[in-house]
Amino acid sequence: MAERHKITIVGAGNVGATAAHWAASMELGDIVLVDVVEGMPQGKGLDLLEAGPIGLFDARIEGTNDYAATAGSDVVIITAGLARKPGMSRDDLMKTNAGIVKPVTEQIVRYSPDAVLIVVSNPLDVMAYVASVTSKFPRNRVVGMAGILDTARFRAFIAEEAKVSVEDIQALVLGGHGDSMVPLISCTTISGIPVTEFIGREKLEQIVQRTRDGGIEIVNLLKTGSAYYAPSAAAVQMAESILKNKRRVLPCSALLDGEYGISGVFCGVPVILGAGGIGKIIEVPLLPEELAALRKSADDVKTNIGKLDIS
Repeated sequence: MAERHKITIVGAGNVGATAAHWAASMELGDIVLVDVVEGMPQGKGLDLLEAGPIGLFDARIEGTNDYAATAGSDVVIITAGLARKPGMSRDDLMKTNAGIVKPVTEQIVRYSPDAVLIVVSNPLDVMAYVASVTSKFPRNRVVGMAGILDTARFRAFIAEEAKVSVEDIQALVLGGHGDSMVPLISCTTISGIPVTEFIGREKLEQIVQRTRDGGIEIVNLLKTGSAYYAPSAAAVQMAESILKNKRRVLPCSALLDGEYGISGVFCGVPVILGAGGIGKIIEVPLLPEELAALRKSADDVKTNIGKLDIS
């Protein structure tokens, strides 16, 4: 009998624990939930293990404070870091979370040198860069979760406005995971029909802005935390495509090397995601204003990377 895949999730807070729940319920493999807080990953891991007989999923789920238990992981999802609070931008988190992601990545490299890293910690594109520089992994094995989440928000709002199923909406949101993200109306369809046949331009612009503000809208409503159901679902969709070699075309944050005229920075673009991580970065023909917006978004990420001392 073949061994099950092994998935490590770093950070047993809301995003990490919910990712473990999604992954276990989909039977993607055995799960190790690791966190610095003593007892928390162990408690949540045990609770989730005990849900198996009810949800009818088979997975070995272990909570730990020791990275030795993560050895030999196929995929590692990094959610560790502080969550945003009202009035706090993703950039406010940058230096604090860089100080968390760097040592986490060092431990992952030590125990799982062949893993694919999925970075969820904010500010996303900068933290993916920190993980990339720290791990020295090839660029196909470090990928950031942002575009799927931003696209899901965009699709949800379009479905609500057009009064159609979310299943029939295809969309792409590119760029950095922040205020300068680039929802592509030109690539947005409902069962292949241009979205502009269903929703007027003015309303679409409002939906684009709501998508950009999607994270802070939830932060302001919760008051004591940030989004976790959709972000964790997005990260697990990426893990599934990698572990099952589904080769799905998904918008992810990737280290660009000349694509779209951008280099040396993580930015949300469509990729083919399968075994070993990113199989290919897809260059979509963009309208001049879309390309300009994408490059500006990448420049914003590059500016933030410049504020950090990463070595």
